[in-house]
Amino acid sequence: MYAVMETGGKQYRVAAGDTVEIDRLNGIEPGQIFTFERVLLVNRDGQVALGTPTVAGAKITADIVEHKRGVKVIAFKMKRRKGFHKKKGFRAELTVVKIKEIAG
Repeated sequence: MYAVMETGGKQYRVAAGDTVEIDRLNGIEPGQIFTFERVLLVNRDGQVALGTPTVAGAKITADIVEHKRGVKVIAFKMKRRKGFHKKKGFRAELTVVKIKEIAG
């Protein structure tokens, strides 16, 4: 059994027991339980429930494992022979969640 959920403007395919890194969930401490309401698709052994846009009554329960920062991404722009170069870095704020169950 697996499901497709949406959080932070991104979609994730998850199953029970999976550990997923998602965008930071503010106000939630590690060790707490969080419920995702925006479930787009649920597949139970070949029976697919597709939402329009979400599946009614479907929920995904997850444990918050930790908050962390992702790897640093460097955006470097340069124009040759012009003396122009620009360097900018970015690190994503992430939350690690462990999926407990898919209900609905």
